[in-house]
Amino acid sequence: MKTIADFLEILKALSDETRYNLVRLLIGHDYCVRALARKLEISESAVSQHLKILRTAGLVKGEKRGYFTHYSVDKETLKQTAGQIITLAELPKTNPKCHDSISSKPSCHKCKGE
Repeated sequence: MKTIADFLEILKALSDETRYNLVRLLIGHDYCVRALARKLEISESAVSQHLKILRTAGLVKGEKRGYFTHYSVDKETLKQTAGQIITLAELPKTNPKCHDSISSKPSCHKCKGE
């Protein structure tokens, strides 16, 4: 994962229940679109649209096997994402003054000079 934008794209991709379920299925086994559609009881076109988002985020990869493309999870990307979430959860508490916040713009009257 290269940037915070990449991290956020992955989180957005996983925030959809269908895409989350696709990732869960693909962690245990490689499947083609037709098999995923049957397992999730949704259309093949819906599966394809969801897989496109997951591929763009870097979470799944496709491998052509005969007439079909079989998809699998990029576990390294998933592990990196989990690691970033753990790092976020372990950040130390900071002084609650507004100039210690993420934003560089002061938000309280003391820091604005009022």
